[in-house]
Amino acid sequence: MAKNRSINPFSKVNDDTGFGNRDNYGGRFINRDGTFNIRKEGQGFWQGFSLFQSMLNLPLWKFALFIFLFFISINIFFTGIYLALGVDQFVGMISNNRWSEIKEIYFFSTETFTTVGYGRVNPIGDGANFVASIEAMCGFISFAVVTGLIYGRFAKPKSFLVFSDHAVIASYKGGTGFMFRFASYKDNHTLTDLDIRVNAALLHQENGQSVYKFYDLALERSKVDSLPMNWTVVHPIDDKSPLKGFTAEDIKAADLEVYVLVRGFDDVFSNFVLRRTSYTYNEIQFNRKFVPMYRESEDGKTTILELHKLNEHQVVDPVQ
Repeated sequence: MAKNRSINPFSKVNDDTGFGNRDNYGGRFINRDGTFNIRKEGQGFWQGFSLFQSMLNLPLWKFALFIFLFFISINIFFTGIYLALGVDQFVGMISNNRWSEIKEIYFFSTETFTTVGYGRVNPIGDGANFVASIEAMCGFISFAVVTGLIYGRFAKPKSFLVFSDHAVIASYKGGTGFMFRFASYKDNHTLTDLDIRVNAALLHQENGQSVYKFYDLALERSKVDSLPMNWTVVHPIDDKSPLKGFTAEDIKAADLEVYVLVRGFDDVFSNFVLRRTSYTYNEIQFNRKFVPMYRESEDGKTTILELHKLNEHQVVDPVQ
């Protein structure tokens, strides 16, 4: 590994990131989707598992599949109990073979679970009636839980922000600057009163040990009133920057990771939303410049934001 470059002593250290400073980390601190790259051990599974939170965060297709499989499975479970009690506990059945009996009992179970109760097949035995009452109770409890989950998924505040795949370091106002950009991609979810904080994690030697230190990256602009278009975030690499003088080899040796936190108010949710992401050294490109991602409409009356250009950049000459 290349020797670590000395970090600018005039840089502002941030000891409040919540991360430790040892070098025994696996991979990055923050994943690109904003989740923390941490797995917890040393406790029971159910202590760390939150079913409600997991269901809120499942992809929509997985959530729908889970609900469907749960409905099928619980009715198969109750069907097995009814069959074990015997079909003589029911009246109104027209089956003439075992498979038809199973189907009729299964559909009776679904009607009981949903409290539809069409009425042709009815329980007459004490055992079947008791199980049917328990199943009906499980049914309305399950629907209450599912209703809460569906509402929670729709109502949960979410930041509809998309970040550029790479950050760049290029010429900026006679010097150099570290830059990345992001935009809001969902219609009507324009954020207002946005704040952004950017920190850099750098590995260096201290008392013979490799430790991480975190530095605030001063930004050209850390707050905007609204985000109807894209925002190119710029950290000027000046005399107070911890990245001053760093080359591509230097940021690799220092295992650089830039941590981003964005906070803004969403009118649709009427609440503040947060979004995190990060860029590691291999996601930072030198001597590149983002190309404009908006244009004027043909009639000159509208500005068009070209989200497909979020990651487009061009090569520029290095700063001499």
